[in-house]
Amino acid sequence: MKKEISRRDFIAKLAGATALAGCSIGAGLFFHNRRLVPESASLKSVQNFAVAGTENLMTVVNGKDGALLVKAALQKLGGINKFIKPGDRVLIKPNCAFDRPPHLGATTSPEVVAEIVRQCVSAGAEVRVSDNPINNAEGCFVKSGLKDAGEKNGAEIWLPQPSLFKRTRVGKMKIKEWDVMYEPLAWATKLIGVPTVKSHNLSGASLTMKNWYGFLGHGRNRLHQSINEVIADLGSFITPTLVILDGTRILKTNGPTGGSMADVEPGNVIVAGTDQVAIDAYGVKLLKQDISEIK
Repeated sequence: MKKEISRRDFIAKLAGATALAGCSIGAGLFFHNRRLVPESASLKSVQNFAVAGTENLMTVVNGKDGALLVKAALQKLGGINKFIKPGDRVLIKPNCAFDRPPHLGATTSPEVVAEIVRQCVSAGAEVRVSDNPINNAEGCFVKSGLKDAGEKNGAEIWLPQPSLFKRTRVGKMKIKEWDVMYEPLAWATKLIGVPTVKSHNLSGASLTMKNWYGFLGHGRNRLHQSINEVIADLGSFITPTLVILDGTRILKTNGPTGGSMADVEPGNVIVAGTDQVAIDAYGVKLLKQDISEIK
């Protein structure tokens, strides 16, 4: 990076202010395009999923085997049992937005998700994997390899359906409330975000905080005109137990959808921890972007 930037300043840039306040075909099109619902007097709220004493953690591990990288990262953070306990209900949120095979980098690596599922199951947790894709949800989970990654290792795949969505408090800038895929968040006692590293034609980067976009329901395409503030709102809306940023391959150009191997390069890295801002800052570095230009 050409110049250093403090975490506080980076948060301010993300918020576009001086502080950060605390779709498919079929059913997906219902969520993506349905008209806005009038403001409700009884909005749902999402819990803080953080484990006390694990704040501000981050580690970076390099290598070519995604599963081994996940294991090494968790060991460096203190082990999976530092975050997940027997009887926990763990919701894993990968990026499964598009109907793309895994090697194109538009979705999270199935090898990475499979190992996270195995780790959580070994810790005695019940595990579910969920996202609200832009393309047909079931097709996205199948083609990305994430359906097999979850089910073959002990997790249930939780596809979006209308009954899962509730009007929910989100942020304080551009997205104060929205129809959110609330029921999976209400079910969970722990939340693990597993985004992939990719460029984005509007926000510059699609990383940890942008990954929470997948919890949003109807009309979310309208939010793209204020995408930077929306991402900041999502970063204050969701406080996960753990984030594991999948940089095993990097979608450097034509993100977030990609579509060609010319857009992808090997990353051979996992960035894991609890500090979303720090992890996203490192993700910008992996994309070889100027952090001062990421709003």
